[in-house]
Amino acid sequence: MTQRTWEDTALTPKQRAEALVAAMTLEQKIAQLHGAMETIDIYGIASKATTAEEMEQLAAQIRVERHVAAIDELGIPRFRITNGPVGVGMGDGTPSPPATSLPMTIGLAAGFDPELATAYGDIIGSETATLGQHVLEGPGVCLHRTPIAGRNFEYFSEDPYLSGVMGVAVTKAIQAHDVIAMGKHYVVNDQEYERFRTNVEVDEHVLRELYLLPFEMLVKDGEIAAMMSAYNRIRGVYATEYRYTLTDILRTEWGFEGYVQSDFWSCRSAAGSLNAGMDHEMPDAKWLNEENIKNALSDTSLEIQTVDRALVRRYTQMFRFEQFSRPYAPGEIDAYGHGAISRRIGNEIAVLLKNDGGLLPLAKDLGRLLVVGQKTFAEKATTGGGGSSKVDPLYTVPPLEGLADVLSELDASVQVESVIVADDLANLADAVETAKQADVVVIMAGLVATEGADLPDMNMPHDQNRMIAELAPANPNTVVVLKNSNPVVLPWADDVPAILEAWNQGAEDGHVVADLLFGVVNPSGKLPTSYPMTADDTLYAGRPERYPGTDEGDGYPVIRYSEGLEVGYRWHQAQGIAPRYAFGHGLSYTTFEVGDVSVDAGTPGQPPVTVTATVTNTGQRAGAEVVQVYLGFPEACQQPPKRLVGFAKVAVEPGASEQITITVDPAATNHPLSVWSYAERAFVVPSGEFTVYVGTASDNTPHESRFTVR
Repeated sequence: MTQRTWEDTALTPKQRAEALVAAMTLEQKIAQLHGAMETIDIYGIASKATTAEEMEQLAAQIRVERHVAAIDELGIPRFRITNGPVGVGMGDGTPSPPATSLPMTIGLAAGFDPELATAYGDIIGSETATLGQHVLEGPGVCLHRTPIAGRNFEYFSEDPYLSGVMGVAVTKAIQAHDVIAMGKHYVVNDQEYERFRTNVEVDEHVLRELYLLPFEMLVKDGEIAAMMSAYNRIRGVYATEYRYTLTDILRTEWGFEGYVQSDFWSCRSAAGSLNAGMDHEMPDAKWLNEENIKNALSDTSLEIQTVDRALVRRYTQMFRFEQFSRPYAPGEIDAYGHGAISRRIGNEIAVLLKNDGGLLPLAKDLGRLLVVGQKTFAEKATTGGGGSSKVDPLYTVPPLEGLADVLSELDASVQVESVIVADDLANLADAVETAKQADVVVIMAGLVATEGADLPDMNMPHDQNRMIAELAPANPNTVVVLKNSNPVVLPWADDVPAILEAWNQGAEDGHVVADLLFGVVNPSGKLPTSYPMTADDTLYAGRPERYPGTDEGDGYPVIRYSEGLEVGYRWHQAQGIAPRYAFGHGLSYTTFEVGDVSVDAGTPGQPPVTVTATVTNTGQRAGAEVVQVYLGFPEACQQPPKRLVGFAKVAVEPGASEQITITVDPAATNHPLSVWSYAERAFVVPSGEFTVYVGTASDNTPHESRFTVR
């Protein structure tokens, strides 16, 4: 048989894609524009889901047929798509295949370490490939604009640069396994409230400098193969129909060569979406079906070249990763091998928020240790993440099991007890009495957020703040271990000596927390998002037009990003509001000194800016510190006080010193020295005096230097 042109591996992926599309009938083309799931009433079901449990029930209904049907006569394989970004979530098949339950993305960002992100993405890419899937829907790089957003656990940070750096590392690691990575949710899908209806109004410089920036980094630095368009409207137009973001910016400006998939049921039209630059509808053919496409072609609201373009874009990426020739042969995941890596990642992302008197790490001969908390956090491994990204774990290590394992490895003589507090706190008084008898009390508390619903407020659910407030006075040696997927308010923080944010850790929860409590590992994470003192200190407090939006006469909520660039730590610093714990904050069981800081701005007015510093471990334990570089812009630019432009994590032995170098390149894809110019329609480096801040948190930058751009 003569070889079909698209099977000629001497051709480029795009040439092969063009040859394949040229050989297809119209009906075959239309069949490949969409997923093969039968349409379900997602709108009706989602509108009734208000809790993580209800969203999981919804998820159970859509665990099948996350694919595009094969066309055997053309050699087009069944195109299998699985959800992310916190591991292999809902894959194609029934039931969804189990995989490694990793820490949530917000936790990964706390590592401030691209190497950790690479290890994280490597697990995801490897398992996606092992399970025979072609696409992993992730990473997610929307920002933590509000602390209550339901999908903050899937996103990295309130800072676009940190989000971009970590997202690029995850993307490259996934795609190294010949798996298509898909950046999401493009763009300003920063809330779950009324996500199918909400309209976001945002100024151009804010869109460019904050919300688009990590996506730009995914395209230019990560060479990401696919993007997922968001549910929401942008400036009155649905994201799947907004040509300005899908074509003008994504393709014309950034040079994106991949394809755009709709978020599930976010497609709102046939001709409108395809013309705007959306290429693939998932999970079904509600819009890109045969009747609609043929009608649109007939009335010329759609051209066949546009249909061809959409398919060529996707097939190009499939050929790029050799997915046409790969047989479907699912294998077995190395569950415990990948679990060991997950444990290492988890150990390096926990954030020590407070440690008065050096209560942590705990002594291995402390006597009686009481673990207390509600079932989700003190009895079970917190695998986290409700909704379509939830991973069905291969195994889990609950808290008490993890403690037993680690204490055995340490040959420790600690007597561990446990009290599980009812969600309604009915037995809280008994727990308080038991706490009085212990040598050390470890309270485990937190929250698990979910897709489909924002949190009602910044409090941990089931009255856990009251639980902690009543337990804390019972024992002076009380440690609070937080297992959160969003930042929370901590009204009791002054009443306990030690607080450790461990995040939703996933499968290795029990081992990771025990490692950290007993000093097997020295915590080195830094907060990737601010923890406000109270909910009144947030950008949306008393401002419903900022969130959840108001009806301005069109019948749907309009959310106005009127805070401009003042998001996260930029908000706190611009407004002069001190957070409880600032972006970049994180303590250690040792102490560090950052000195010999030098800033070289090169020839006057001709950066890059090179920052060098020496990090000395002045304590008794090995540990790691993160040096952070922020930039203050000329006053005329009207920017927030500081912008993160560089960071470096360095491990240092006791008494030793390590030198770090951080280069801030004005030509980098994050535009570190630039602002958006309305006049030039581009990023430009403004003239004037810049301030370089160097330190170990956004609110701890004692080293300052200045340079001038003329």
